[in-house]
Formats: sequence, structure tokens, C-alpha cells
Amino acid sequence: MSEQIPVALGDRSYTIHVGSGLLDRAGELLAPFARGVVAVITDAHVAPLHLEPFASSLRAAGSITWPIVLDPGEGTKSFPGLERLIDTLLESGIERGGLVVALGGGVIGDITGFAAGILKRGLSYAQIPTTLLAQVDSSVGGKTAINTRQGKNLVGLFHQPKIVIADTEVLSTLPRRERLAGYAEVAKYGALGDASFFDWLEANAQAALAGDAERLVYMVAHSCRMKAEVVARDETEAGDRALLNLGHTFAHALEAATGYSDRLLHGEAVAIGMVLAFRLSSQLGLAPAADSERLEAHLRSVSLPASIGDIPGERPNADTLLSHMMHDKKAKDGKLTFVVVRGLGRAFLCSDVPLSAVRSVLVQK
Repeated sequence: MSEQIPVALGDRSYTIHVGSGLLDRAGELLAPFARGVVAVITDAHVAPLHLEPFASSLRAAGSITWPIVLDPGEGTKSFPGLERLIDTLLESGIERGGLVVALGGGVIGDITGFAAGILKRGLSYAQIPTTLLAQVDSSVGGKTAINTRQGKNLVGLFHQPKIVIADTEVLSTLPRRERLAGYAEVAKYGALGDASFFDWLEANAQAALAGDAERLVYMVAHSCRMKAEVVARDETEAGDRALLNLGHTFAHALEAATGYSDRLLHGEAVAIGMVLAFRLSSQLGLAPAADSERLEAHLRSVSLPASIGDIPGERPNADTLLSHMMHDKKAKDGKLTFVVVRGLGRAFLCSDVPLSAVRSVLVQK
């Protein structure tokens, strides 16, 4: 079972393939884009699980593969990490008409897409996401970046892939915590723009997360379809695409305050951030409190954290969180822009949120 979702961007359009067992067809699906050396970039966690079967599929289709295995984790998304990757890509002999493949999660997709975008003034690349978070979010839409001392994803560019292949079967190899963290981004789509999808998630998410193949493919494909539609309308986040940041202003501050550590994974921060955004909307009189409570109950039902108090260790200080928010990419002219809601599935942007209201939400239990 598989689905194909178009990302309509004129001459840069591409297809997202979602299904179970698609890695076995990778050589066939990538054949139209593979010329000469195909550089396959992955990390030391993914390589033992998926690199050889994937490379074998490419070789069977006649491609010459050049595997590059990076260290796992956000530390790889750095200027030194980018320089090492570019040096290795140049050593591979890849030509300007060649193909670079990102086989991994969001970190691998981000740094691979960025390297492909700047090397030889732009190489083609493919996204083969191996985490739930990457399949439903970071692999689609062409955002690429590395981190700096000042924050996450501050140096990067928009560079669209030629194809995205999301094999839901590989998600069975993920640790449960990572799978749940990725699910936060799935719930986000229902919360921001599709109340009927949120209804479906309430009834089916637990089965999908437990491995029900048909439900899992539908869940990933619907999420990708929603993102593809937004990206087609607003590729560079000048308007509607910013709605995909529901909960992220809070989330990025929480990640910074916890030192980008294992105390809080990105998806876990997004789960908490979404609840905070709904609580803020309720406090501002924009949305019923019942919707905030419903979102929180659903996230807790799948064992995701839903409040700041759920974070292990010392509670992040409200002033510290506000300070991190003011350094967020979405802060303009000293003011914070939040994605807020009028209810489930009805998100919009608001740039005049009183800091007192934000602080009030941050100190709630």
C-alpha cells in the first residue's frame, strides 16, 4: 500500500511517496535522478539498520554509491560538520548533475540539503526520512540549515528535493520515545488546520503508533498532504507556511532552556508548546478552554508530555523562556509573533500578544 502526494512548485515540483516497504524500490524510484556517483549521507545510528539494503537497491538499478556516515545528533549540524561533509562530497567525485541522498532523520536531511544547495552552486538531492518527525515535517518543503552558537537553524536556505520517499516500515526500528516525539508533529496538523483529522487521530493514533500498517500510511500521507498544500501556497514562509510553527515559539525556548539535551526532544517540546499556544489563545479570549483541554488529553493519551511541569529536572524559569523567545527567528521589531487558534483546526498568526499573557501561561502548572 502506498500513496503519492505532489508538491506543486512549478518547475521545482516533486512527489512524496509514502508507503510500507518503499526502500526496496529505492533504486527504481531514484533512477530518473541518479547520474554518475550517488552520495548517500546517513548517520551512525541509521547506517547499521538501513544503509546496506538501501545501497543494494541503488546498485541493482545501476547506480554507483558513495556512502558517507556522519555522527548522530544536533552537533553535526554545525559549520565544522558542514565543512567535513562538503570535503567528503568533493572527494566522492560527484558531478554537478549528480544526486545526493539524505538517509536519516531531520539532522541528516537538514545538513544534506544545505550542503547540496551550496555545493557546485546547487546539486540535486533526495530525502529518504527514517523518523516519523522527518517523514511528516522536515523532509517536505525544502528548508535546510545548520545551527550556530546563537541558535538552531539560523544559517540555511530553501532548496527543494527532487523526491521524498517515506517508507513507514522503517519506523518500526525507532525507539518508542522518538516515535512519540514525531507524533507531536502529526497532531499539529489536526490542531492547526483540520479538525476532522484530529477526530481521526483521537480514534486511530494509538493503533497507528503501535504498528497498524494501513493506519500508519494514512496518518503519514495525510500529514504530508497537508504540508505539501501549504508549501505550494507559500514556499518561503511569507504567509500561510508560518502556521506550521504552531507551538514552536514555546518549543524552541523550552529546548534552549533545557540545553538541547535528552531532557526534552524536539517533538516533546512541540507537544508542550502546542498546549501552551492553545492555553494562550484561551486566555486571550480567542478559543474555548475545552479545546485546550481536549488537545492536552489527547497528547497525554499517547504518552506525550503536555505541560512544562512534565519536563524532568528543574522547571525552566519564565523569564529565561521569554528571553529565549525574543531571540527566536519569528521575533520582529522586538515583538513576538505567535500562532494562535480560534479552536481546533483554526490557527492564525497574531503579532500583538501581550507579554503579560505569555508570562501567565508560562507559570501555569
